[in-house]
Amino acid sequence: MEVKCPTCEKMVVWSKESEFKPFCSQRCRLIDLGQWAAEEHRIPCAQQENALELEELATDESGENLH
Repeated sequence: MEVKCPTCEKMVVWSKESEFKPFCSQRCRLIDLGQWAAEEHRIPCAQQENALELEELATDESGENLH
């Protein structure tokens, strides 16, 4: 099976022998790691979602903040 490298989108064979899967190379793996370290990638958490919901509830229909 082949998949696209998440960094450069080059097609990569997905197998036990693929040392850097899902990446095509160590370079692409490190680029991705750097993006996570720089907070360019994020995984939303329930706490963040709850904060957004509360913020929406605190704002009336005219867009004014009720706080």
